[in-house]
Amino acid sequence: MTIAVEDLAGRSLVPDELFERLVNRIAKENDLPHEFAARIMDQTLAFLRACGEDRRAPLAPSEPVDIGWHTFLLYTREYASFCERAAGRFIHHVPNDDGEGPADPQDLIARTTEAVRDLGFAVDTDLWLTSKVKCSDGDDGCRASGKDGNENTDTNGK
Repeated sequence: MTIAVEDLAGRSLVPDELFERLVNRIAKENDLPHEFAARIMDQTLAFLRACGEDRRAPLAPSEPVDIGWHTFLLYTREYASFCERAAGRFIHHVPNDDGEGPADPQDLIARTTEAVRDLGFAVDTDLWLTSKVKCSDGDDGCRASGKDGNENTDTNGK
């Protein structure tokens, strides 16, 4: 007897109302169809959950997933709360300002999608095709800075 196991959806990690607000903002600000924006946000949430695992190598979003991450960061309270639930700490966004990415961005994306898949999440492969990586969750392998995982010490505990 074979039992089919359905992949997890990233959207299950946040309340429906928040997911819809994020999707609507992505769609509006990027002139994208709602369905495509929903796919972006779903993969963003799965990616961030993977960043919450204790990994030795950094993970990075594809360009579409980075759009979702940027959008979520605008909702600072909700993002911080999500990070605490999903990772036990704040997940920092580290831009690649110098334009120097990893030697092989495809390897980094492959490692990232493998981490997402290993947690049981569906991977929307069309959203992970990329020619460059513009940011990561940090050089320290998915670990946030600061002793409590939040470099924003002026807002800790508030």
